[in-house]
Amino acid sequence: RNAGDLGMIVDLLDQKKIVEVRTYGQRFTNNPSEKFLFMILGAQGKLENDQKGVNVKRGLRAKCEMGLWPAPAPTGYFNEMRTDRKGYIMIDPERAPIIRQMFEKVGNDGWSGRKVFRWLREINFKTINNKPIWVSSVQKILNTPLYMGEFQYPAGSGVWYKGRHEPLISKELYFRAREVL
Repeated sequence: RNAGDLGMIVDLLDQKKIVEVRTYGQRFTNNPSEKFLFMILGAQGKLENDQKGVNVKRGLRAKCEMGLWPAPAPTGYFNEMRTDRKGYIMIDPERAPIIRQMFEKVGNDGWSGRKVFRWLREINFKTINNKPIWVSSVQKILNTPLYMGEFQYPAGSGVWYKGRHEPLISKELYFRAREVL
């Protein structure tokens, strides 16, 4: 399913370093017609793989256009488990107030990411998987615009979407916190 590897195998057949390639149902030797068929079958696999990638990207973009977050919910939210609401994220009543306080402490009180991290350790804050949070996670949370109700997908693409989820913070607070950071 990789064009480079396929070409390398055919080259090795040409150099007689590989005598034959056997699959479950076929056998390919250093015969021109067998190598040609092998290349066509390999190219067909590559086409199918590439087509799946295109379809997945199209599905993710469609999800974003509907205002749905196309990835696992970030800390402070959880994924809706109902099948009729697939893709929706809901506020996590246990963690969302802490996430809101994080932004307030940075945006209003001028705290650094490290100070927020120490505070989270003091209050024994855990993720939904019951894991402690790290400094890098604090930075990631404070740099995630999803909390203000909008998101960019893919990240860094410049394409913004208005989320259907309930924002945890205001845009003003998000940008104040970004300014402090």
